[in-house]
Amino acid sequence: MKLAEMLLAQLEREVGSTRRMLERVPEGKPDWKPHPKSMPLGYLAVLTASMFGWIAKMIDNDYLDLASGARPQAETTDERLAIFDKAVDEARRALSNTTDEHLLEPWQLRMGDKVLDEKPRHIMIVDTFSHLAHHRGQLSVYLRLNDRPVPSVYGPTADEGWQPKG
Repeated sequence: MKLAEMLLAQLEREVGSTRRMLERVPEGKPDWKPHPKSMPLGYLAVLTASMFGWIAKMIDNDYLDLASGARPQAETTDERLAIFDKAVDEARRALSNTTDEHLLEPWQLRMGDKVLDEKPRHIMIVDTFSHLAHHRGQLSVYLRLNDRPVPSVYGPTADEGWQPKG
């Protein structure tokens, strides 16, 4: 199996559970956080919604400068899901149109002139899936603490049983 096919299959496995998580984020609580050191709910939800878009950035560009970009904003569930759907579409397009040779080339994460990380694109994309799982896990805790049902991701939760794949 080619790298791009493997990464696209991983993307498809993660899309449904991430969408279900985002659908349950309560509206009207963008500044809520469980602890002073935690990120606000609205920021976390938009970050989670936009992360699949990083895959396209990794394929389409040689680096991402964190110091240069504005982050998407969303107040409502529909706005968050629109960000999510766009990010997923961009990732699908990029993965469908790339080559394994390109995925083996280095990619950089920068903060201005400082290189924060540099690895082959395919490794950075795999790291993005792990990073997304981390933030999705945080979001599940935020949902629980706001009395929202936590969806099944990799297995059943106290709120629902096994969900169909996808």
